[in-house]
Amino acid sequence: MNIQMTLLSDAVFGNGMRVPGGEDISILTDEEGFPYYKATSFKGIFREEMENLLEWQGILEKERAGRLKRMLGTSGDHQLSMEGKLRFENFTLSHTVKELVKREIGDDREAILRAFSYLRTFTALEDNGMIKEKTLRSCRCLKKGLIFYGRIDCEEDDQEFVLQVLSLIKWVGTMRNRGFGQVKLEQR
Repeated sequence: MNIQMTLLSDAVFGNGMRVPGGEDISILTDEEGFPYYKATSFKGIFREEMENLLEWQGILEKERAGRLKRMLGTSGDHQLSMEGKLRFENFTLSHTVKELVKREIGDDREAILRAFSYLRTFTALEDNGMIKEKTLRSCRCLKKGLIFYGRIDCEEDDQEFVLQVLSLIKWVGTMRNRGFGQVKLEQR
């Protein structure tokens, strides 16, 4: 099942790394510098929403655990292509977009990164509304409106349920609890 993910807000697909003297939060990029969203991260968000859906449907805890294990494996299972389970692929930009950007910009990784993202700074505030000292941080953000494509392979009997879970996913990425990473997911 091919999935299209449209960014409805700026997003941060954090890579867990810092750039000394630069970014406190960097984003995931492939070897050419194009941003992507990791399949294992998406699988974790999918797991959260699947658990929620099963609970809302009144499925007993033991049955929920069995269904989660059957479809997703055990929590922390990073083998994305085990038989009988859902298999997730990374969300990437389309090949057409990548080719157009490379034709226009060339192979300059930094220029490619800047084409899709920007550096945003933020700070913490005191209770009185004043800026806390030494809290200035910078974060690499993906631009609202970008479209990523991924794939979820599943058994035909599970497709309708997978689509129900996908309809519940509204936020992805780092700092999603701060308004980053609002998405729209659609089957393509």
